This record gives sequence, C-alpha cells and structure tokens, in this order.
Amino acid sequence: MEILKMTMDDYEAVYALWLKTAGIGLTDLDDGREGIEQFLKRNPNTCFVAREGERLVGVILGGNDGRRGALYHAAVEESERGKGIGTALTRACLEALRQEGVTRVTLAAYGHNESGNDYWERRGFVLRDDLMYRTKDLVQMETIKK
Repeated sequence: MEILKMTMDDYEAVYALWLKTAGIGLTDLDDGREGIEQFLKRNPNTCFVAREGERLVGVILGGNDGRRGALYHAAVEESERGKGIGTALTRACLEALRQEGVTRVTLAAYGHNESGNDYWERRGFVLRDDLMYRTKDLVQMETIKK
C-alpha cells in the first residue's frame, strides 16, 4: 500500500469511494469536481490517498488556516478496513499539517456515525461538548443523499 498526495487525477475514484461510505455527508457544490479542485489548490500538501497498486482504497482531506487544521471526508474501502490504511492516512495528514505550523486539528463527524466516531476516539480525538457547531450556507447547495 502507498500513501500519496491527492491530485485531481484521483477525483473520480475518491468521489466513488465517498458515495459508498456510510457517514459521509456530501454536497454537489463543495464536493463536486470544482469544489475539490479549489480545496486541493489551497491545501496541496495535506490531502492524501491510499493505493493498492492502481486501486484507490482510502482518502483523507486536510486543510488549515495557518494555525488550526481540519480533517474532512476520511474514508477507507470497507473490504480494506482493519489493515492500518486509515491510520496511515491520518498520520500522513497530521504530519503534513504539523509541518505547515498547525497546532490543533478539528473534525466533525455525524453523531450517528458510530464506527467513524469510534475510529477518531481511538486516535486521541476528544469529543467537545462545550461547543455548539454552527453553519450558514452562503449559496444554495444540493445535498447528495445516500
């Protein structure tokens, strides 16, 4: 297995993986080709894919504002889970963020995503119950439902 920086050449396989991964919320605007291309341009060193030969088996997106980082859309092919792929992707992303000067990383996971929340908790991510997470759409977005 290889951990590589994600490029737009990976997009179709990454998007297909996201679509079949429970617990990932996608929108046409943010997660469509143009949205991900913009994200990769802003974060060229902190987004990774895992490959077994030519087959894409995992992905993680990392972004930052220069001091705080955030992880997005981590996914591993269901048949490949338990092999350390998610851990390798997470380590690569966290190290890349650390090299960019990031001192804290956040992530959001749906409350009903038990396997995802368990994964992050086992890796030392602490649940914050003292914050209220809020969003505001600046443009109309289409949500992709599974």
